[in-house]
Amino acid sequence: MRVSTFVLHRGSTLGCLFLFAAAVGFAQTGAKNGEWRSYGGDLGHTRYSPLDQINAGNFKDLEVAWHFKTDALGPRPEYQFEGTPLMVHGVVYTTAGSRRAVVALDGATGEMLWMHSENEGPRGAAAPRQLSGRGLAYWTDNREERILYVTPGYRLVALDAKTGVPVAGFGQNGAVDLKMDDDQEIDPLSPNIGLHSTPAVAKDVVIVGAAHRSGGVPRSYRNVKGYVRGFDVKTGKRLWIFHTIPRPGEFGIDSWQNDSWSYTGNTGVWGQISVDEDLNTVYLPVELSTGDYFGAHRPGNNLFSETLVAVDLQTGQRKWHYQLVHHGIWDMDIPCAPILADLMVNGRAIKAVAQPTKQGILYVFDRVTGQPVWPIEERPVEKGDVPGEWYSPTQPIPTKPPAYERTGVSLDDLIDFTPELKAQAAALASKYKLGPMFTPPVVSKLPGPLATLSRAQAGTNWFGGSFDPETRTAYVFSTGSIGAYGLVLPPTRACRTWNTCRGARRAARAPAAARDRPRAGAGPAARQRAAKAAVV
Repeated sequence: MRVSTFVLHRGSTLGCLFLFAAAVGFAQTGAKNGEWRSYGGDLGHTRYSPLDQINAGNFKDLEVAWHFKTDALGPRPEYQFEGTPLMVHGVVYTTAGSRRAVVALDGATGEMLWMHSENEGPRGAAAPRQLSGRGLAYWTDNREERILYVTPGYRLVALDAKTGVPVAGFGQNGAVDLKMDDDQEIDPLSPNIGLHSTPAVAKDVVIVGAAHRSGGVPRSYRNVKGYVRGFDVKTGKRLWIFHTIPRPGEFGIDSWQNDSWSYTGNTGVWGQISVDEDLNTVYLPVELSTGDYFGAHRPGNNLFSETLVAVDLQTGQRKWHYQLVHHGIWDMDIPCAPILADLMVNGRAIKAVAQPTKQGILYVFDRVTGQPVWPIEERPVEKGDVPGEWYSPTQPIPTKPPAYERTGVSLDDLIDFTPELKAQAAALASKYKLGPMFTPPVVSKLPGPLATLSRAQAGTNWFGGSFDPETRTAYVFSTGSIGAYGLVLPPTRACRTWNTCRGARRAARAPAAARDRPRAGAGPAARQRAAKAAVV
């Protein structure tokens, strides 16, 4: 892979392509001074800059000014560059290469100023999130400048921004082991937790989330939990931890029936994190709990799964939350940074937070109180018939703004170029279950339904969106894709849990208490079948 920058070929040099800056103390005003100091341009992830030298009229005239090739930054060439470089004081900082090295480049010429790389051996090789990741973070107190990033092996590293040398006073020799001091035991070589997103840095606090293996292929419904932590940017000391799966005595524990909180994992924050420094508030977009399409082992609404959570920047204490999906079985992880935007609604100024989603819906809240800006209604949804599954009777549906993507699948979505093609499409679709958003997965059988056709991931993924504070317009990425979701029984007893047959993997059994616990509304035979179901 290679990093590129562009100039106008008419002799007017623009310098680095990534020319934006963070707006200090204001999370929603966009980038300033031709720099880009954080992943989203500012801590509110507006991705906005007032620069206007490149426009629709001259965009076609851009030429490549320089390339930086990353093939040598690791044991094999990178094949998936997803990073957003930063630019501060004319220097471009980025992660690059298959070992997730950090490089500093001259923004005008592309010359490498320094490079830092960590060879984590077996720990890095086992990581669930490989390659160069999404990027890094920048911090300064106007005396020191630091670059912070998370390695594939889940270590938080602080580097001197001018030299690339690890900061000796940060953690141990410049690094904090994120598999330690996490309120749970984690094997250093565990392949079940890591991170590919960037840390968030606000004031003197570094906030770090967690990612896991792809949720569609868990080896067991017992997994590492994706807690979120805040660290002192100067020393690496842990300041706070937020339990995304509540522990006994904490708010939300009652949303986990039958003590399912104790063994369920995931529920991390693998998307980018937003911060309003003025409000001293961090906004966490939390993913789904273990098992993207099957949740009989975790009955209940499962807070804080698929929930937007606001916590205090200094303490990590919950201020408010809003769960976007109750007891998710559709892989509707909140995948990207919340966008902080100041809006005017019916003559009233609102400090808002807008969350793009896989559902293709923008959920908008008052970011001070957590109240929806427009009503969100709890509407009845279909109950499925997968043996042993627990279903929420309602789901939250916003009334405004309207969905920016189709949210369900119906016969009206089939091709109709000719009557014959329409009829053929209808015949094929008859083998599947169709329905609106939140139509549950089915048990796959012949002659049908083979699966549920769903747009559960048709909207926005990790790419996120942006916001123009001048026009108060949001721009979001959306795919429009359709997926098929069905459950089948495992072919052999070698597959002991519902999720171990996808990819023909074997795994450890879930806790005996989880396997043997009665399921509401299901008899013994149904309970046994549910414990063995597998995703196709």
